[in-house]
Amino acid sequence: MALPNKPLGELKAVKDPEVEEREVDVLIVGGGMAACGTAFEVKKWLGDDQSVLLVDKAAMERSGAVAQGLSAINTYIGDNKKEDYVRMVRNDLMGLVREDLIYDLGCHVDDSVHLFEEWGLPVWKKADDGKNLDGKKGTKAGTLKSGATPVRTGKWQIMINGESYKRIVSEAAKLAIGDENILERVFIVELLLDANKENTIAGAVGFSVRENKVFIIKCKTMMVACGGAVNIYQPRSVGEGKGRAWYPVWNAGSTYTMCMRVGAELTMMENRFTPARFKDGYGPVGAWFLLFKAKTLNGLGEAFAGGDAAKAELERFAPYGTAAITPTCLRNHLMLFEMKEGRGPIMMDTVTALADLGKTMNKKELKHLEAEAWEDFLDMTCGQANLWCAQDCEPEKKNSEVMPTEPYLLGSHSGCCGLWTSGPDLDWVPDAYKIKAPNGKVYKLMTTVNGLFTAGDGTGGSGHKFSSGSHAEGRMVAKQMVRYSKDFADFTPTFKQSKEELVDLVYKPVRVFLENCDYTTAIDINPNYIKPNGMMYRLMKATHEYGAGTATFYQTSNKSLEIIMNLLQVMREDCEKMAAGDLHELMRAWEIIHRIWTVEAHLRHIQFRKETRYPGFYYQSDHPGQDDENWFCFVNSKYDPAAAKWDIFKKDYIKIISD
Repeated sequence: MALPNKPLGELKAVKDPEVEEREVDVLIVGGGMAACGTAFEVKKWLGDDQSVLLVDKAAMERSGAVAQGLSAINTYIGDNKKEDYVRMVRNDLMGLVREDLIYDLGCHVDDSVHLFEEWGLPVWKKADDGKNLDGKKGTKAGTLKSGATPVRTGKWQIMINGESYKRIVSEAAKLAIGDENILERVFIVELLLDANKENTIAGAVGFSVRENKVFIIKCKTMMVACGGAVNIYQPRSVGEGKGRAWYPVWNAGSTYTMCMRVGAELTMMENRFTPARFKDGYGPVGAWFLLFKAKTLNGLGEAFAGGDAAKAELERFAPYGTAAITPTCLRNHLMLFEMKEGRGPIMMDTVTALADLGKTMNKKELKHLEAEAWEDFLDMTCGQANLWCAQDCEPEKKNSEVMPTEPYLLGSHSGCCGLWTSGPDLDWVPDAYKIKAPNGKVYKLMTTVNGLFTAGDGTGGSGHKFSSGSHAEGRMVAKQMVRYSKDFADFTPTFKQSKEELVDLVYKPVRVFLENCDYTTAIDINPNYIKPNGMMYRLMKATHEYGAGTATFYQTSNKSLEIIMNLLQVMREDCEKMAAGDLHELMRAWEIIHRIWTVEAHLRHIQFRKETRYPGFYYQSDHPGQDDENWFCFVNSKYDPAAAKWDIFKKDYIKIISD
């Protein structure tokens, strides 16, 4: 059960917290869609003598990227071909993806969607006369599994009434795994390797954000799925809107940082996602493009995307720019191109879109259409609906501005950064894509650290999973972890660190604060420590100005990258003096540590790749074009925790599905 927050503010931290030690066979770190998939599936495969524990920093009902809800499920194969799904993802991510992982996911994702509907998620259906049936009407039209036709907003997306999407999915997960096997409001901050077996996961350590308590957990196998990375760059919204972001603000890059710090190999960390969203409210644009058929206009009122200038610009990035569907990053690039040429701002033509749709509708149907326009936000981004109200904006009467956001790192949306994981042990999967454990077996979705798995945003090279794909991937991982745990049943995890050393590691910011807080009268100003809030501003300023943030139109250079690497090195040194006076600050301290490590990996990859692979997401001004001859490959990295050194290298891309 999630512990409630204290009624009188955050709980003060103490020097010596209570310590709780656990030992389980299978440990699940995270509470989002991937973790819920694992929790739902895992006990079906566990033996009677095996144990499992799920640890979530938040509460599962509203944890992860689906916390507010969604208006669409973006990955549903249905009648489409799985090979076409691979081709779509490959094209959108400029040719470099793990096709084995994507195809394998395409074989399983629909089953998760069918479960969601079975658990009570309302899915829109098509009536016999072609009308859209949402809510209860859609439910009465039958299920997807029984053959009902979903309302498609694109080839792969289906519409849902999804405000309670995460609650529905988490309820099923909790019922399956059991409340006794869940720890909520516990932040895992460091993974631990085994003392006796090289490159083998042995457990993790974290703390409660509601009690002064440290948790030390041993395990035979573990999955880490804590989402992507947000607030590593300064958001466009500042002042009163500070902290407003598109992806969930509690995603601190923990998946990437914790795994890389025990030696797990990363892939494509140079890839980032800078989504185009309604300005300031961060409301999604997908349904407006796909369902409402809206177009974007430049400041001159021109539908620039289909113009001659846009076509000429896209031809520079063939074959992706000339593909039937323009990749997401290049659609961003066209918007930035217009703005740099002085033809901004970019507006979503909601007025024309709704008017055109309304021509074939009666008064009641038109009213319902307008309600759907609002519901698109109320299902997933309430702040955008609030902003429309505050600005007296009625979408059928007034257009709204669209703007690319600040950058995010993720592996489940239109991005593909993450961990290098094993493909399935099937004949058609290249050996180079398989990772073998010490027993010679291949365990799908295991990282390069034995016994350590990931899913969702953690899986690199295989974007466009979205919510349904993350859940399905979590379910796949469950089976693999149980299999691994049974195969290594005689493994006894042993830590190199003592209990006291682990507590000191986790509570170091608290002890720094308590030892020095009386030195000054102003609690946040002290020569002996820095607070997480100050470190946050330092990080955001550095990435904003030197790391291809919005300040430079997403542009960086060799010299800028050299500067920010030095700044990040100093930041990591200064993190040794980070101080936390209460549990909320302790959480923020560890989040900023994770963010610094994650963004360093991101920028090291950009620095290594001598081309601009994703124009519209970032630009390396010293290497402005694509260089397929030398750089049509994965860029991978590995941090050596013993030597404290990075190794960054190329890895061959292998084509499996033909064009």
